[in-house]
Amino acid sequence: MDIAYWIVAALLAAFYLYAGGKKVLQSQERLRPMMGWVDRVPMPAVRLIGTLEVLGAAGLILPPLTGIAPWLAVAAATGLGLVQCGGIVLHVSRGEARSIGLNIALQVAAAAGAWLATVRL
Repeated sequence: MDIAYWIVAALLAAFYLYAGGKKVLQSQERLRPMMGWVDRVPMPAVRLIGTLEVLGAAGLILPPLTGIAPWLAVAAATGLGLVQCGGIVLHVSRGEARSIGLNIALQVAAAAGAWLATVRL
């Protein structure tokens, strides 16, 4: 179970560090080609989502790695799952229901990460 957690956590952390970092650091114009929804959401909210994703990535890795408050990994995985709930709602409201496959996969991976982190406690 420990190996399974680290595989899931590493993959999720890499994805969210990349995607969240882009949302935090890049302009709306640079984000628009790959995230068309940034036109509909205020940039402070996009930056907040990116910050939450980066913090979630750190929360998946640092607490279990250091042994300090390992329950934070469960909270981080749960929070990332909630971010994907918001993403699904956003895409469906924009009529992009066909493009929620990645959101669903990330939500399932986050749920698996939360469960595996719970088993590790």
